[in-house]
Amino acid sequence: MGTSQVIVMEYDPSWQTEYESEKARILAALAGESIWVEHIGSTSVPGLAAKPIVDIAVGVAHLSIADAFIQPLAAIGYEYVPKPEFPPRRFFRQGEWGKGTHHLHVYEIGSEEWKGNLLFRDSLRSDPGLRRQYAELKADLASRHPDDRAAYTAHKGPFIRTVMERAGKQAQGRVTSP
Repeated sequence: MGTSQVIVMEYDPSWQTEYESEKARILAALAGESIWVEHIGSTSVPGLAAKPIVDIAVGVAHLSIADAFIQPLAAIGYEYVPKPEFPPRRFFRQGEWGKGTHHLHVYEIGSEEWKGNLLFRDSLRSDPGLRRQYAELKADLASRHPDDRAAYTAHKGPFIRTVMERAGKQAQGRVTSP
């Protein structure tokens, strides 16, 4: 498998088990830290085809706290990968470049990135029609960009942003409505 190859697989229930296992390892490695851990990305949505990469979000009060995570996470196999183009996130990968098995994203709790990831996941979990649309988009993009992960990811962006914006407005309406 090439490092930039896009492989989208049918949903595998073991992804949830794998997340639970990693969550326990992360919590143990970062014992004493005040963090929140969530399963995000397509592997967190039952029934949704996905690249077989378990995405995990770790929420912190202040992003600067994540600097202290580099060594403890390295001890359990996560490599810190600086992403200066995404300043509101710290990124860690388990597995080789382009062949990662787990992606760990650290965000500030309450940030747009934290809320957006959870809103997107929850929208897909609760709406079978939306889940089907996203699955069709992903299958189409994987067939059009089989060797270009960056293009595959970029072309999903407008759909993801639209879903997050709609979900955010709906959530805001529920909070502010009597």
